[in-house]
Amino acid sequence: MRSGAGSGAPLEGIVVADFSRVLAGPLATMTLADLGARVIKVERPGTGDDTRQWAPPSSETGATYFESVNRNKESVTLDLTNPGDLELARELARRADVLVENFKPGGLAKLGLGYESLAEENPGLVYASISGFGSEGGLDLPGYDFIVQAVGGLMSITGDPQGGSYKVGVALVDVLTAKDATIGILAALSERSSTGRGRRIEVNLLSSLQGALANQGQAYLGAGVTPSRLGNDHPSIVPYQLLATGDDPLAVAVGNDSQFAKLCRAIGYPELAADPRFVTNAVRVEHRRELVKLLEAGLAGAGAKEWQDRLVSVGVPAGRVAGIDEGIAYAESLGLEPTIHVHDARGNVTGRQIRHPITWTPALPPRTQAPPALGEHTADVLDWLRQPETKTFISSPQSAAHSEVVLCPGGTTS
Repeated sequence: MRSGAGSGAPLEGIVVADFSRVLAGPLATMTLADLGARVIKVERPGTGDDTRQWAPPSSETGATYFESVNRNKESVTLDLTNPGDLELARELARRADVLVENFKPGGLAKLGLGYESLAEENPGLVYASISGFGSEGGLDLPGYDFIVQAVGGLMSITGDPQGGSYKVGVALVDVLTAKDATIGILAALSERSSTGRGRRIEVNLLSSLQGALANQGQAYLGAGVTPSRLGNDHPSIVPYQLLATGDDPLAVAVGNDSQFAKLCRAIGYPELAADPRFVTNAVRVEHRRELVKLLEAGLAGAGAKEWQDRLVSVGVPAGRVAGIDEGIAYAESLGLEPTIHVHDARGNVTGRQIRHPITWTPALPPRTQAPPALGEHTADVLDWLRQPETKTFISSPQSAAHSEVVLCPGGTTS
């Protein structure tokens, strides 16, 4: 039995044809797999997904970059320049509930795998296309997270105000785009349960970045303010930044006047809360530099870890800057169970990964199938594709009647 089959997971029974590679697409499809979908990853023979070669670092089973976004999937190798393999890819698309791709816009259509042609034979298909800059003016632009961070404005607000611009320390735009793609796919599947028909959805890295600019984007659109680099400072809240202590920096996030008063008492300067320069957040922003000097003078008497404990105990959000290892340990100390062990086909533990962040009630056991070896499931998947299949779906919201479509080899219906 396939990993996760019979688990009662929300997307159990959904088949995803994954024609994506690198990060945004694979993260979206891994999310669907974590939620119970059967994800069949189509890879190039010999090399597979680009990220299989993106190492070091590597675990005992492969490149950690690839492994981070490809658990709970089946890998099948198909050469889309080979007519026989291409027909098998089309058959997979005809049987799928969801297809995810991040080819150059129009690339799959040239192979007969575009939405319009597939929807004629598989009207319930949800077809998700991911690109860097959309399918119009940005059609020919290669989409890489780093470039989008640069041209989309994110790097202009990231970095020291007296220094250079910096990218975020993870491919954040790819991650945001993956989440947007997943939201669109789930919405389309929900709609399909009422209409019986799928949709094509398109997401691109630039739009996902700009959709995530939140208050910074609206500062420009609503007030004509073009935000700039503030380092770790917040443009609208003070103190909401790193502050120096007796040893390491401390992140302090004071979101209201009550928390500010608690901070002042904790560091031994209660009078600051009544100072006309600092009594409200608006004037604290205006007098940022004076306030920071005073706060850091009070914090100099102890280290960051001690201040974290003391401030949190009185209701002031604070935390020392930790490494990823310490962050995982901290989550564990809070009972959040941030990681899972993944298993190979024989049930052997092959490694540990960050688990899907949703917690379910009633509990939903996590799927723990290790990322696949290249072509690990090719024989099984091709055997399945060569057999007739009956596919059931809800065709009407009123009657919730079930219609059966028999898919024969080659994709014809009868």
